Amino acid sequence: MANIRQLDKRRKSVRNIRKITRTMELIATARFKKAMDRAAAATDYTKRITQIVQDLAKSGTDVSHPLLQAHDEVKAVDMLVLTANRGLCGGYNGSVVRVAVQRRNEIKEQAEAGQTSVSGKRGIAAFRFAGVPVEKTYSEFEDQPSFDAVARIADELITRYITGEVDRVDVAYTKFVSSSKQIPVVETLLPFAGIEVPASSTASNSSDKTNTEKKLRDDYEFLPSAAGILEEVVPASFRARLFKCFLDAAVSEQIARMVAMKSATENAGDLIKSLSRTFNRARQSKITQEIMEIIGGVEALG
Repeated sequence: MANIRQLDKRRKSVRNIRKITRTMELIATARFKKAMDRAAAATDYTKRITQIVQDLAKSGTDVSHPLLQAHDEVKAVDMLVLTANRGLCGGYNGSVVRVAVQRRNEIKEQAEAGQTSVSGKRGIAAFRFAGVPVEKTYSEFEDQPSFDAVARIADELITRYITGEVDRVDVAYTKFVSSSKQIPVVETLLPFAGIEVPASSTASNSSDKTNTEKKLRDDYEFLPSAAGILEEVVPASFRARLFKCFLDAAVSEQIARMVAMKSATENAGDLIKSLSRTFNRARQSKITQEIMEIIGGVEALG
């Protein structure tokens, strides 16, 4: 027969756990709302500044920017992995680490060098446990990442790309699509994807030159110069895109924690019901046994 005191003690423990998971669910819900608002605000800005860079690259000028130029050979690839500082968020961290390790294995087959940087204590611990060397770690980012802190990382990556130390920059994170869909992905941020730099005006092939001119934008006026504008806009676009990755990761983390804590709360409720039924049956059996002992004692005295 189950011990009544042990059942009651266990039921109280599960109730306390349910209170904690319920509180964590509410906290994650509040943080998710704030993080989603920041990500939504950054989405429009990132799309617009990226579109400006694309238009400037096709504006018919002879100037360009190193970040728009793909290197001839990919000998070194930097990868930045964005995870969380805390757990209790389901498979969020594991999914990002999984796609990051898969991409890193692909990189090792085509590149000889490059740095692996990890943001988040959970990702740092996972890479160290797997024996994967990590050159740089970041643990200061929470649900509201600072743009200045992200900009410092972006500037370092920009410098490494322009100087030729690295030929490509990949970022592994959880992309926020909607409140019901988040996808762990690895995106290439440098060189800029989907931006075709037009050929020089001195090209010898007249047919190629004609086709290129058809695609050029003629509704831009540059002041003071196109080169000066590109020098400012292109790095700003990269910083915005990297910051958007951090914001998406923060939103996805809160959603994953909110779902995990909701599931834990519901499971705790089901377990409390099961323990209550077992407790009631054990208590009823104990009372019945005591009544039978009293009846037996009365009959013996009679």
